[in-house]
Amino acid sequence: MVSIQVKKSRIAGSVRCPSSKSYTHRALAIASLAPGQSTITNALLARDTLATLACCRALGAEIESKREGRAVQVEGRQGFEPPENVLNCENSGTTIRIMTAISGLVKKGYTVLTGDQSLRRRPMQPILDALEPLGVQAHSAKMNGTPPLIVRGGGIKGGSALIDGSISSQFISGLLIAGIYANSEITLKIKGDLVSKPYVRATMATMENFGVKVDHEPGMLEYRIRNAIYSPSRFDVPSDFSTAALILSAGALAGDRLKVKGLNFNLPQGDSQIIEIMGKMGCAVKTDRIKGEVVVQGTEALEGGEFDLSDTPDLLPVVSILALKARSPVKVTGVAHARVKETDRVANIAGELQKLGAHVGEFHDGLTISAPKRLKNASLEAYNDHRLFMAFTIAAMLTERSIVAGAESVDVSYPDFVSDMKKLGARLSPMPDRE
Repeated sequence: MVSIQVKKSRIAGSVRCPSSKSYTHRALAIASLAPGQSTITNALLARDTLATLACCRALGAEIESKREGRAVQVEGRQGFEPPENVLNCENSGTTIRIMTAISGLVKKGYTVLTGDQSLRRRPMQPILDALEPLGVQAHSAKMNGTPPLIVRGGGIKGGSALIDGSISSQFISGLLIAGIYANSEITLKIKGDLVSKPYVRATMATMENFGVKVDHEPGMLEYRIRNAIYSPSRFDVPSDFSTAALILSAGALAGDRLKVKGLNFNLPQGDSQIIEIMGKMGCAVKTDRIKGEVVVQGTEALEGGEFDLSDTPDLLPVVSILALKARSPVKVTGVAHARVKETDRVANIAGELQKLGAHVGEFHDGLTISAPKRLKNASLEAYNDHRLFMAFTIAAMLTERSIVAGAESVDVSYPDFVSDMKKLGARLSPMPDRE
C-alpha cells in the first residue's frame, strides 16, 4: 500500500481534465463489434479501460493503441471465437458486466471472466438472470452471484427479459451493446428503479455514433433492441466529468482560482450535475460551454442541503468532502448502490470523515455530514478505491498534516492525479512506510 503525506495547501492555476473512463469502455466494446476499422481518439488509457481493451483483444478484435495522442485503432468483427484464456477484468465492474453480455455472442465453447479480489466480491446475478431467458447459459463459479463467471457460447437467442435496475446500470448497458446481434429482437424490462440513468444514456449515445439506435419508453424502464449491425466509425472520447468533479471540489475547498479545461458538454454525462450542486452550496462557479472550461473560486464556507445522487453515485465522495466546509449539515440520499462499487463507499466515507472530526450519520442509502469547527489531522485509508483516494487527498489538504493510503489506486482512472495536484500547488509527498 503506497501512502502519501498531505500538508495544508492552497492551489491555483489550470488543469486539463482527463478523458472519460465510461465512454472509453463503451467505445472500445462497440468498436470491437463493428466489422471493419474504427478509430477512437482521446481515449483514456488507464487500468480499468486497458482491461476492457485486453478483453476485446482476447475475443478476437485487433486493436492497436498509441499512448501518444491516445488514439486507438480497432478492427472489429461481428462473431467471436472462444478466447484462449480467462478474461481478466482487473478492478473494472464496467468491463466484466459489458463483457459478460458480449461473451454470449461467442460462437461456441465457454468464456470465463474474473478480476481482482475487489471485483470478485461485486454482484453479477442480475445480468446472469437476464441472460437465461435470452438463451444464454451463464453462472457464477462460486454459485453466489459473484465472479468468476462462466458463460456458454452459442449466441444470444433473443426474446424478453426482466432485469433488476437497482444495483447497477452497467447490466443494462451490456445487454444493449450485445443485444443487437441476438437471433431475434429483445424486449428488456427493468424491475424496480433504474439507478445511474445517465450512464445508460451514454451507452445509447455511443451506440448511435456507430449507427445503431435503441427504442425505449420515456422512463427508461423498457427497451426494444432490434437486430442491427454496428458500422465502423470514428469516436472522440469526451472529458470525464466524474474526474472533473473531484478537481473542482479541490478548487472550492483549497483553491484561490482554479480552471478546469478540456470539458465537453455535448455528450450526456450525469456527473456534470456537480456544477449545479456546487452552485447550490454557494460555490462561485463560472462555466463556458463553448470553450469547455469551468472556473471555481475557493471559499471559506459553503452551504449545506440535501442531495439525491441516485443517478450520479460517483459524486458521493465529492459532495461528502464539500460538506467539510458547510455551515449546516449535508444529507446525501439515493446511493445504496454505492455500497457495491469498488468498496462500500457509504460506510468507508463515513468512517474516514469521522477521523477528520466530522459528525457523520450513516443510513442504508446515504449519509448526513456535519462539519467540525476544525478538521483533525488523520491517517486515512482509501481501501484501494481510486475515487476515495482522490477525495481524501483533497480533504487532507485542509488539515495541517495527514496521511492518505492507497495512492496506487489512481491508475484506475487518473494516473496523473498526484502530479497534477502538485503542479497546482498541493503539498503532497511520498511516505516511505505506512503510518
